[in-house]
Amino acid sequence: MAHDDEPTPPTSARHVPVLKDRCLDLLAPAFELAIAAGKTPVAVDATLGMGGHSEAMLQRFPSLHLIGIDRDTEALALAGERLAPFAARTDLVHAVYDEIANVAADLGFREVHGVLMDLGVSSLQLDERERGFAYSYDAPLDMRMDTSRGQTAADVVNTYSEEDLLRVIRKWGEEKFAGRIASRIVSARETKPFVSTGELVEQIRQVVPAGAARTGGHPAKRTFQALRIEVNEELDVLEAAVPAAVGSLAMHGRCVIMSYHSLEDKIVKSVFAAGSKSSAPVGFPVELEEHKPDLKMLTRGTEVPTAAEISENPRAASARLRAVERVRIRRAI
Repeated sequence: MAHDDEPTPPTSARHVPVLKDRCLDLLAPAFELAIAAGKTPVAVDATLGMGGHSEAMLQRFPSLHLIGIDRDTEALALAGERLAPFAARTDLVHAVYDEIANVAADLGFREVHGVLMDLGVSSLQLDERERGFAYSYDAPLDMRMDTSRGQTAADVVNTYSEEDLLRVIRKWGEEKFAGRIASRIVSARETKPFVSTGELVEQIRQVVPAGAARTGGHPAKRTFQALRIEVNEELDVLEAAVPAAVGSLAMHGRCVIMSYHSLEDKIVKSVFAAGSKSSAPVGFPVELEEHKPDLKMLTRGTEVPTAAEISENPRAASARLRAVERVRIRRAI
């Protein structure tokens, strides 16, 4: 983040899109099919962020119409500046990405040809210290992706019962010291409510063994992940968003999703795998039309960034990419 006496760098300099070329290459055939059929290709960037992936799509496909969705109003403003040259071909919407179908319908699109999701916390949210997403510096304990509504991380740590804190930290953070951390939080807040990330980090450091930090990274990493997921209801939203994205696709439309931890990837994998399996009974001699899968996997397992991509953008290191194509649309009877 720039200091007050320094000019703020342009958005393009602050944000390097993860796996940009691979995402575009996976989406391109769907856009090209639409163009060949005389249609305007429509793409949804369901996690717009600072608009890096959207900018690349709009540059590569001069006839493409882009719908950009983000719950973060600051991200929408910055992406709007970045995408200003393409304003005639963009609709940027303040919404959560499980609202894909409604957003598209409200804009007059019955179906779309590509959906991209780049999950997790954005570069903007990590870089803006006052948002409280990072454990590496002291800031207000907020963590909301949409700062206009909802509970903050401070609300969670100051009001949840020890049992609920344990559940959140263990389930969403996969933290093996969740019990110790929840107990310490409840004990510490009796003296003084938590207001900053630094206060929380200090309490976590006191109960997580130093040896665990040497092998598992920063002692607060998993707890911060858990609080962020809880505050923003990320996995609940994702469980609704992936089927919504797939359901909004036109025939041969494509959905590309990048996740950054196992809990996200598990949800994406489950929806994609279910849609790409035949429903024919085991041993059934002929696969009837109604048994054919709706989706075709475009990636074998997950794809990961190359060493060069990680070198250019260290935040890409944990990215896992999956993609599918819509190969069947069920017709209502």
